Amino acid sequence: MPDTESAPAPLLVERRDDGTAVVTLNDPARRNAMADEMTAAWKDAMAALRADADLRCVVVTGAGTAFTSGGDLSWLADTSAVAVPPLRDRMLEFYRTWLAIRDLEVPTIAAVNGHAVGAGFALALACDLRYAAEDAKMLVPFTALGLHPGMATTWLLPEVAGLPVARELLFTGRAVTGTEAAALGLVNRAVPRGQVLDTALEAAGQIARCAPVATRLTKVALAGGGHADVEAALRWESLAQPVTMSTRDMVEGLAAQREKRRPRFTGD
Repeated sequence: MPDTESAPAPLLVERRDDGTAVVTLNDPARRNAMADEMTAAWKDAMAALRADADLRCVVVTGAGTAFTSGGDLSWLADTSAVAVPPLRDRMLEFYRTWLAIRDLEVPTIAAVNGHAVGAGFALALACDLRYAAEDAKMLVPFTALGLHPGMATTWLLPEVAGLPVARELLFTGRAVTGTEAAALGLVNRAVPRGQVLDTALEAAGQIARCAPVATRLTKVALAGGGHADVEAALRWESLAQPVTMSTRDMVEGLAAQREKRRPRFTGD
């Protein structure tokens, strides 16, 4: 029997020396659609990253010309014959699996190298920071397909860019380029396509060089849109800041500033 090459892994995870993990959606022939195989690989990858005490930052990007075309819609044609409860269970599992990136304690960055559609755009929105190719197209075309929005887009879009932008994109399903997305506040910055990953990695490197405990606590402070009010912020900070004051990293940070050198934070 002739040898056959095994199929490429649907997801690639590269651990870098600075504590950054680069997760690449790796099915370019299908524009990195979030199919069952990739979804299962994503679930395993998120579990492994959650358990990594040395992790400092996570960057997500896509192989080829797309970030991700979103959920695999090929199975939708037969769903009209399926009862709502099992469909609900399937969709909840899909949503929660992909949105598990929000549960990571470290900052996350989407390097949107190409089109991000539907659930794929939601994945980018679920990250803490987003850098996009100027010519990338981002859209949530659910209603144009006869679908209610999913993957928490009715929460993520308002959180990131406010209700007026969310309403327009969800009601019309229109696409925005990376350049327009930056102007609308949907992404932090739009850059030429060839610079997207390098830009994201530069930001990840800056994050990785900061004190891990302080960074993780800051992410908690900003989660879910931030504190309810100023008093809640003060109460959190009056506890979280003393926690960081008790770390060796604070001593190192002050020493590095005094000695005019880069600090060497260890997370202690």
